[in-house]
This record gives sequence, C-alpha cells and structure tokens, in this order.
Amino acid sequence: MNSLSLSIIFLTLKISVISTIIVTFFSIFLAWKLKNISVKIKNSIEMFINISLFISPSVLGYILILILGKKGIIGAFLYKYFNITVMFSWWAGIITAFFVTLPLMYNSIKAGMESLNPIYYEAGLEAGASEFQILRLIILPLIKKNILAGILLSFGRAMGEFGATLMLAGNIPGKTQTISMAIYSASESGDTSRANFFLIVILAISLLVMILYNYLFFKERKDI
Repeated sequence: MNSLSLSIIFLTLKISVISTIIVTFFSIFLAWKLKNISVKIKNSIEMFINISLFISPSVLGYILILILGKKGIIGAFLYKYFNITVMFSWWAGIITAFFVTLPLMYNSIKAGMESLNPIYYEAGLEAGASEFQILRLIILPLIKKNILAGILLSFGRAMGEFGATLMLAGNIPGKTQTISMAIYSASESGDTSRANFFLIVILAISLLVMILYNYLFFKERKDI
C-alpha cells in the first residue's frame, strides 16, 4: 500500500466523518425547529430535504454545480469576493455527502421525535427548562437509537457516494479521489488488483461500522 492509497483512504474517511457530524447536528436542529411550524411550510421544506432521494446523483451534482460553480448562484459570489473555489476541492466532497445523506439523517431523527409522547416536552416546560435544555436533556437521550441509526446510514452513504461527488469535486488522485472513485478508475484502466484492494478496504470499514452498531444496540438492550 503506497502513500497515494493511504491518502485516498484517509480522504474518504475524512469526508464521511465530517459530513456525518455536520448533517447530524443540522438535522437535529432542523427537525426540532420544524416540529411546530405550519404543515404547508414544513412539507415544502421537507420536499427540498428529500429531493436527493428522487433524483439521480449526477442530476444532484449538476444542481450543485449550478449553485456552487464559478458561475453559480453562490459560487460566483464566493469566487469574486473571496477568491474561494468550491469545485474540485475536498470540501466539495463534504458538501455532496451532506446533501445525499441529509434525508436519511433528518427522517430518522424526525421519526424519533414524532414517536415521543408530548408529555415529555410539557414536563420540561413545567420544570422551567429552556427549549435547548429540553432538547439536550430530555429529547435527545430518548431518541438516541434514531440518531445512531441515522449516523450509520449517513456514514455508509457518504462512504459509497460517487456520482454527485464526481460532478462537483472531480476525480483527482491525491486531492479529491475517494475509494469509490479509485475503484472506478482502476476498473476502467483494467487494474483489477488495485480495484480489489480498495474493495476489500471499503467492505472492511463497512463491516466494522456494522459491528459497532450492533454492539451499541445490544449493549443498550442488555442494560434495559
């Protein structure tokens, strides 16, 4: 295993971990804030949250290019005034991973919050707790299974992301190439040994995540 292979593995893990952390906190905040707004507004926002489930990754990647490219709605502003280029950077990988995992994480947390009896929230208010205290001390501990499930799904989806990331971040070895892209490039060039190596790596990581997930849930069931 050479230094380039190590950098590809490290980059994939870095993108997956950072995007999962960001999408977790963002989804918790969003689900908490949307619970009390009107149904029409909530449904409209959730339509955009879930859109990546209904369009292909390449279409999502193109939409992100229209927004974040040098001539995009936001990208042009960032490039003109801050000389920041989002495309073909490892941050582009985090952005695409965020958008493809957002519906998985959000819907998991939303399901957990909606399954709770409103009495928990009311009890917190009666005790004089603030909104943030109710969320941190009451709601989140009660829906930790949903959060863990969302983290697992989001991390796994980010690890395997390909199409949208290829469009926005590109497939640049040593800079934006992830494990999925490395497997694609190796198979295209006929380098089966390299493709098989990365296949084993990503399967091993996925297996470790599943083992950790099962351990945490088994331990929780045992402690009940």
